Amino acid sequence: MKAQLMEKQVKSKQRVADHGEVLTNKREVNAMLDLVKQETERIESRFLEPACGTGNFLTEILERKLRIVEGRYGKSQLEYERYAVLAVSSSYGIDILFDNVQECRKRLFDIFNQKYTGLFNGRAKDECRNAIRFILERNIIWGDALSLKTVGENPKSIVFSEWSPVNGSMLKRRDFTFHGLLAHEAIKELPLFSDLGEDVFIPTPEKEYPLTHFLEVAKVDDW
Repeated sequence: MKAQLMEKQVKSKQRVADHGEVLTNKREVNAMLDLVKQETERIESRFLEPACGTGNFLTEILERKLRIVEGRYGKSQLEYERYAVLAVSSSYGIDILFDNVQECRKRLFDIFNQKYTGLFNGRAKDECRNAIRFILERNIIWGDALSLKTVGENPKSIVFSEWSPVNGSMLKRRDFTFHGLLAHEAIKELPLFSDLGEDVFIPTPEKEYPLTHFLEVAKVDDW
């Protein structure tokens, strides 16, 4: 039993030695997420896993969110699509190993696609699947959370896209550097959020995009 558990948590001894890679198993993932259970079931709540591995945390978060989406909007395909896109677009991950990034994206897409296809079968739209794939390409990043840069040839600052729903079916995309978001740590006196009308830290986007229909986000990356 211990050997089987270790096999699931460790891909190879070399990866442990080179990168300290030990994957968190499902029992620990659920126990930790249950500490913030309310947030994991809030569709728009954003999560970032800075060493996401193959997505053990992010996949469980998406499973929880999609259960909420199905329970509330499963009888309306358009509403389900809107809120499923919102659930996916609020999950972010970084990993230094490219095969982990690829597997994480695939696992998240497969969770969405299985539920989406199961609910709507022949009515499920490829354009919705393409939008999900595109968002996952933007949100799950091959990078180093310590250097705040991408990995591979010509490393650049890690950039995250914020996807905000506007007027029902429209999305507003704004891109922020990871470094810029973390700059809040240098301005301790200003909170990120306030319910009391206080001044707050507002990061500056690197780029803003025009409003677009949530099913067409994959078509406008070159704006």
